[in-house]
Amino acid sequence: VKPVPVMVVRRILAIAQPTNCPFTKALADMIGLAFFFLLRPGEYTDSKSDTSPFQLQDVQLFIGQHRLNLLTASNAQLFTATFSTLTFRDQKNGVVRGEVIGLSHSGNPQLSPPRILARRVIHLRTRHAPVGAPLSRVYMPDGHTKSVKPADITAALKAAVTFLGPQLGF
Repeated sequence: VKPVPVMVVRRILAIAQPTNCPFTKALADMIGLAFFFLLRPGEYTDSKSDTSPFQLQDVQLFIGQHRLNLLTASNAQLFTATFSTLTFRDQKNGVVRGEVIGLSHSGNPQLSPPRILARRVIHLRTRHAPVGAPLSRVYMPDGHTKSVKPADITAALKAAVTFLGPQLGF
């Protein structure tokens, strides 16, 4: 698996930001999480493989040393989180089951682990999703749910690389 250049991830997030489509926003956020946490699509999306995608219950957000209650903190508090963690239940080879990996705010308002996780938490809790809901689950405006799949990730990355090809040296 080739590493994804940060320019590609920024492009995907820039396209998703102004849209009203919750699936496009979730797709971009999941790609951002994969970039920061070095994940393969089957480790964090809804796939037919034997891995478990990250769930709402695997997320922690902090302001300084203060851990936020994800169900009761205001949206503003979630967006001001300075540190985030994901608990790896069984997603990744080489990571001990139950290991918690944390990342700080990058300084970028869109491409930052705490901001990405805050967006996913807000989407899920606004729709009253259970704590076991995958971060890749999307509640669509018409009431049905959809999940970000590995093929969606691949298609978005290919489209961004095709668009940015000359700038990437391809």
